[in-house]
Amino acid sequence: MDLKIIYEDANVIALDKAPYIAVLKEGEEKGETVADLLVKQFPYLKNVERNGIVHRIDKDTSGLLLVAKNNETFEFLQEQWKKNIEKRYIALVSGIIKEDRGKIETLLGRSPQDRRKQKAYPLNEEKQGRRKAETEYFVLKRFKYYTLVELHLSTGRKHQIRAHMANIQHPVVKDKLYSFKNEKVPEGLERQFLHASFLKIKMLNGKEKEFKSELPEDLKKVLENLE
Repeated sequence: MDLKIIYEDANVIALDKAPYIAVLKEGEEKGETVADLLVKQFPYLKNVERNGIVHRIDKDTSGLLLVAKNNETFEFLQEQWKKNIEKRYIALVSGIIKEDRGKIETLLGRSPQDRRKQKAYPLNEEKQGRRKAETEYFVLKRFKYYTLVELHLSTGRKHQIRAHMANIQHPVVKDKLYSFKNEKVPEGLERQFLHASFLKIKMLNGKEKEFKSELPEDLKKVLENLE
């Protein structure tokens, strides 16, 4: 598999990640990762923390991924990631969301029932290991059984979108971990319908840079079939 590079300068690479490939090796992960492909193409990334990968997106999620070419940029972008970034995702979720927009604010922590999952807790139930997470959603289109939404994140917690949407009873469609039993799945959908579509972040030179990624063909086709 080749990396799809959509932007490159002296310090940063922006990738449009394909689905079905993990960003970094985790647990039982087999097969090549984005990190492996990066080091093959840019051997000097062996000397950069986490091979330069500033943040993660899930294996079955497609879309934007930022890579730093040196440790100074890596540390700078990681700081920006915590406080000075705009992130948007596109998702198809189960059920019809009635409101045109909404905000989900909870604490997120590891689920005691299933260690692979994150669980949403009310803000007043603070405890070690639980961190505040905010997700804003905007309805783009409603279908018979589903809602297409754009999600804006002001925090970047593990599985944030997936756990938050499941918490409001609208899980991301075909999400292996968070979907409900007997969920309807659109024809032709082979993975969770989640795509990292937009990033806006401050770069080392002090200027803000925007990156965009179109919905990939497999997800576009699913939407066409729903029309």
